[in-house]
Amino acid sequence: QVQLVESGGGLVQPGGSLRLFCAASGSIFSIYAMGWYRQAPGKQREWVAGIGRGGSTDYADSVKGRFTISRDNAKNTVYLQMNSLKPEDAAVYYCNAHLGPLMSRPGPNDYWGQGTQVTVSS
Repeated sequence: QVQLVESGGGLVQPGGSLRLFCAASGSIFSIYAMGWYRQAPGKQREWVAGIGRGGSTDYADSVKGRFTISRDNAKNTVYLQMNSLKPEDAAVYYCNAHLGPLMSRPGPNDYWGQGTQVTVSS
C-alpha cells in the first residue's frame, strides 16, 4: 500500500511557474515508478510525465521542454517543476505510483493521490 499526497497547486498567470510535490508513504518508495497525470474539466485523464526507479524520465509532447519531473528517494517525494505555463495546462494534477517500469499509461494496480488543482489564468 502506498499513500500519495499532492501539494503545490494554485493560480498562476500564463508564462509563470509552479512546482508540484507528491509525498509518498506506506511502502518502499524507491521501488515504484512515479508519474504525474492531469485531468481538465470535460476531458479524460492524461499522462504528463514519468520517472522510473533508476531516474529515467519521459514526458508528454505537450509539456516537453517546459516541465521537469524529479524524485528524492530519501524524502519519499516526487516533484513536477512546471515552467512557461499555458492556459491549456490548467487541470487537476494527480500523482501516480506504479510497481514496475516507467509507463505512459496507468496500470490496474496503481496508486493515486487526491489531486491538486492548477489554474492558469490572467
